[in-house]
Amino acid sequence: MDKLDALESQSVYILREAYREFKSLVMLWSIGKDSTVLLWLARKAFFGHVPFPLVHIDTSYKIPEMIKYRDELALKFKLNMIVGQNTQALKDKRTFPDGALDRISCCKALKTDALKNTLSGAWPRLRLSHKTAKYEVDTNTEPYIGVIVGARADEEGSRSKERYFSPRDRNSDWDVGDQPPELWNQFKTDFAPGTHIRIHPLLDWTELNIWEYIQRENIPITHLYFDQGKGKRYRSLGCYPCTTPVDSIAKNVEDIVKELREGKFKNIAERSGRAQDKEDGGGLETLRKEGYM
Repeated sequence: MDKLDALESQSVYILREAYREFKSLVMLWSIGKDSTVLLWLARKAFFGHVPFPLVHIDTSYKIPEMIKYRDELALKFKLNMIVGQNTQALKDKRTFPDGALDRISCCKALKTDALKNTLSGAWPRLRLSHKTAKYEVDTNTEPYIGVIVGARADEEGSRSKERYFSPRDRNSDWDVGDQPPELWNQFKTDFAPGTHIRIHPLLDWTELNIWEYIQRENIPITHLYFDQGKGKRYRSLGCYPCTTPVDSIAKNVEDIVKELREGKFKNIAERSGRAQDKEDGGGLETLRKEGYM
């Protein structure tokens, strides 16, 4: 096998192990390239069908094209699509764009708190109806225990401390120093009752691997990653008040692969355009300890 074949095989194995071990399982889909590759791998692992719900946390500040792409792909692939949101914070205007919070506190309210309460079933969930193509209140309030996430170790400092199967407590809080060893493809999946598990099938992938795989598999991704003629494109996607495009004339996947192999972004951090990372000392460990993605 070549490098991409080996990564794909490992990720498919992790996905199938997670499905076998955890009954209440979901996958987080941020609509970005990594979680879209993860979605593609899940469809491969289960022969075109994704046997668990996909959860998207909608901050209401996502770039509109991201939401349009999410719903189009969810309907096309017949996904069990769940959306969670901190509606109270938005109603009270407790956000960074409203001037009430700093960026980190806004991320905690709109992402971390929304995620934790969506996973637990404490807050309402919306489910995409494939009959009406609209979101309706989900009657299922069962808590999700196993959560598949598209995090990569090379993406950002705190993610490099993760495991393939990474335990959290019942409040989704992460103890960085209490992670099980994972040696020779031996993974711990038998955790104490009440333990919340994050599963990371893309942990050993790099940004370049992701784009090479998108190129090989011809995976449909949002056009926000490409230059639309203005000499700018997004390298990492998030909320529009905190995410800035980079200077780039890459108009397709082949151009991006070339940039990462030998061009201007070969040695520049992927999340350098994410403002909240800078407020947290260049990393997201503070937020991730409290349950952030």
